[in-house]
Amino acid sequence: MPVRFPAPWIIVPLLLGACQPAPGPPAPVPGPTAPRAEGKLPPVPLVRGPISLRVVYPQPTDLVDAGDSTFLFGSAGTGEAALTVNGFPVRVWPNGAWLAWVPIPPDSILTFHLVARTAADSASLEYSVRRAPRFLPPGTPVWIDSTSLSPRGPVWWPADEYLPVSVRATPGATVRLVQPGGRAVLLAPDRGPAEIPWGVRAFDRDTFNLAVPSRADRYLGALRGVALADPITVEAVMGLDTARVAWPLQIELLDSSPRVVEFNDDTAGRGDTDSLTIGRARPGAAYHWFLPTGTRAVVTGRLGNDLRVRLSQNQEIWVPASDAVPLPPGTPDLRATVGSLTLTPEPDRLVVRVPLSRRVPFRVEEGTRRLTLRLYHAAADIDWIRYGPAFPYLRSVRWLQTASDEVALDLEFTGPVWGYRARWSRNDLLLEVRRPPRIDPHRPLRGRLIVVDPGHPPLGATGPTGLREAEANLAVAEELGRLLEAGGARVLFTRRDDSPLDLLPRVKFADSVGAELLVSVHNNALPDGVNPFTNNGSSVFYNHPRSLPLARAIQRELVRWLGVRDLGVGWGDLALARPTWMPAVLTEGLFMMIPEQEAALRDPAGRRRYAAAVASGIARFLRDVARGQVAGVP
Repeated sequence: MPVRFPAPWIIVPLLLGACQPAPGPPAPVPGPTAPRAEGKLPPVPLVRGPISLRVVYPQPTDLVDAGDSTFLFGSAGTGEAALTVNGFPVRVWPNGAWLAWVPIPPDSILTFHLVARTAADSASLEYSVRRAPRFLPPGTPVWIDSTSLSPRGPVWWPADEYLPVSVRATPGATVRLVQPGGRAVLLAPDRGPAEIPWGVRAFDRDTFNLAVPSRADRYLGALRGVALADPITVEAVMGLDTARVAWPLQIELLDSSPRVVEFNDDTAGRGDTDSLTIGRARPGAAYHWFLPTGTRAVVTGRLGNDLRVRLSQNQEIWVPASDAVPLPPGTPDLRATVGSLTLTPEPDRLVVRVPLSRRVPFRVEEGTRRLTLRLYHAAADIDWIRYGPAFPYLRSVRWLQTASDEVALDLEFTGPVWGYRARWSRNDLLLEVRRPPRIDPHRPLRGRLIVVDPGHPPLGATGPTGLREAEANLAVAEELGRLLEAGGARVLFTRRDDSPLDLLPRVKFADSVGAELLVSVHNNALPDGVNPFTNNGSSVFYNHPRSLPLARAIQRELVRWLGVRDLGVGWGDLALARPTWMPAVLTEGLFMMIPEQEAALRDPAGRRRYAAAVASGIARFLRDVARGQVAGVP
């Protein structure tokens, strides 16, 4: 049985520079080398009682999106039970929790037969769930997957540009599109490798699962110069058998006159948005551009609910069609002129005023000590750059006409970028750059304003014995807040109870109070089809370069204090890691689905250990920043 270590609250005040250590026996301060994994989490308590078989995941309403194996977990009600699932022995932890990884057949309904036994009792449970359609075998000799039709719905497309189309159908069949009037377009089979599930790409450490066979059921084609007002038909023919499906596709050809739109993510006027329209490199891809309300662009295409707009001659992006307000026909597509810059130093920030003749799309690109403001569809007429009073944090500003319709403003600093934000003031773009706060190297937490976000609800994972992630996150966050306050920090929480809170209010709160750091506390789960026994551990996610050192510092402490597998630091397209006004990270300390890790989150000692790791990582990060300031970096 693992040895219980002293509770972390005995150690942490010493690490964070508090005046008096908490009472209790002394404990060693972790050194630079991470301790061994054994015994870091509290032992799982023993539960005795009658058998009570329960499956927590998957629920009967879930669709299992897995190939040849999947996981399920729940509780047997007693730690003295022996359990099998479909005849395979499954470990039961002392508290009755169990986690199984079992093979599954290629059936539409997955049935699991659970049998639990103790010396005095036995129980069985027949449990069935449905499987995701894409893993189902065809029910007929010739078939077409109607859910795979792409694109679908309204399409706007240039007459001289090919529109790619694709569909899944019977391997080896002759597949074609039949247009109104009988004209047919033959689709060709795609012989490339099968698609790797996103969960495997994101979480699976076993590279063997990346070796997928070639697919034979994907067919590709293209349409050009075709306008369609009525749905077309796709048919698959093999021998004497034919399958047909109506393809809900309406194509409108774009003419040469520009369609100018203005972005507004609050067309309903509710006032509950962030006044930003997101841009992606393709429909459904990660967020990459953030365009404030009032920004204008020219439409170059539409696929369903996604609109393609041109930022410059070399850059097109996809935005939600619902965010684009059409301007009157004939609105000119004028290139903006960038005028002379004015810099205004303030105690905690630098304000750069960029005058433009119209609101054009832009992107802020961040480096360690550099920001580049890229203005699309613009030409520079910058005669002056007025620096204003001395501001030692700024090294230089320069501008470049990087293309005929792109202007780049490059700001170089003498220290790390702490945060930035951009907003429109009439047609002037205001870029505010935040300098790092002055930090005491001996008490790095003193005076710092830190927002702690307990992740979820709504949503969130659930553990084998029913512990909800939202509940665990809040308990860890409260411990973290106490530790940070003991070190002299001012701590604010995005929530203090179990009421659901969406992502946007959490982010807006941290920005509105001027938080110097934002830490979102979470515990992890895996998608279907990924082996939980080989893919669990601790990880920390960041989004902007300024947050990477904070993420690394916390990750190192999580592994040291919790003793679980090091899954490393990761970049993530996560709302709580995306704020630009402060370094922000999202921690995934433990896995809700792993019985001993769920048990640790139920145990006050385990929650204190998680919180102590995060607090120690924050202090380490701030101390490193302070050392740079002592060395002469502003």
